Amino acid sequence: MTFSFEANLAGAQLPNPILSASGCAGSGKELSQFFPLNEIGAIVTKSIMVKPRSGRATPRMAETPSGMLNSIGLQGPGVDYFLENDIPWLAEQGARTFVSIAGETVEDYAVLARRMRNLPGVVGIEVNISCPNVENRGMVFSCNPDTARAAIEAVRRNIGGDLPIIAKLSPDVTDIVSIAREVAHAGADGVALINTLLGMVIDTNSMLPKLAQRTGGLSGPAIRPVAVRAVYQVHSALPHLPILGMGGISTGRDAFEFILAGASAISVGTATFGNPQALITVRDELSSLLIERGFSSLQDAIGHAHREITE
Repeated sequence: MTFSFEANLAGAQLPNPILSASGCAGSGKELSQFFPLNEIGAIVTKSIMVKPRSGRATPRMAETPSGMLNSIGLQGPGVDYFLENDIPWLAEQGARTFVSIAGETVEDYAVLARRMRNLPGVVGIEVNISCPNVENRGMVFSCNPDTARAAIEAVRRNIGGDLPIIAKLSPDVTDIVSIAREVAHAGADGVALINTLLGMVIDTNSMLPKLAQRTGGLSGPAIRPVAVRAVYQVHSALPHLPILGMGGISTGRDAFEFILAGASAISVGTATFGNPQALITVRDELSSLLIERGFSSLQDAIGHAHREITE
């Protein structure tokens, strides 16, 4: 039996479904020390913003049971530096790239979208609408249907061409399906589920929050059941909407769970801090597991957990 591991993520054709996760390895230079970047489906860059940002005050990371909290604050050099330095380097590596963009205002997303046109090696855009929204008093774009729609509409109007748009959503909402439906109507070709959950750790010695900004984003294995639930719910309600699944994936079996729930591809992030080869490990384990379970292709496994209910 021949087996196809190719993935189609919202129109982006990839040799396998394994992507890096935004924010965990810059633009891939750190990971390139451990494996060629073209051996995974795609690199997802750290979220790029219009202007350079120094990020939040330290301490901004804290360990938690089965995970970690971070409050980095989207630190980065800004779009000009990224386009001049990172994009050419990624293209030289033969990497397929999803550029993650983030903004403080709807206009920021529009400006960034225009700058993303016709870039070498770029196969899609991840629109991170799970970041602070200055226009709405510190709320998050993806936590409100109206602001989520406005941000995606701005990107869709300005991106040009056929470049796929993946909207990255926050799990900190009452009804994630309604947000996914809204961004799809606004022009998103797929969704990324999930970003980190808002969390907090208090040091019982100092009796104060461990993070300088008090709260941070929880990632790692602890959030995987929440992420799987979100993927399952969105796929059930919107079966034709491609999903990039993420949240606590460190093994091929973890990735398989997301595929069964309805993800078309997966991102690996926090696991790379402990094992820089995690993406390759997950790739190989997932491929072997799909073959063992009798699937002739990745596509045949997507959403399989729904079939007993629907058939």
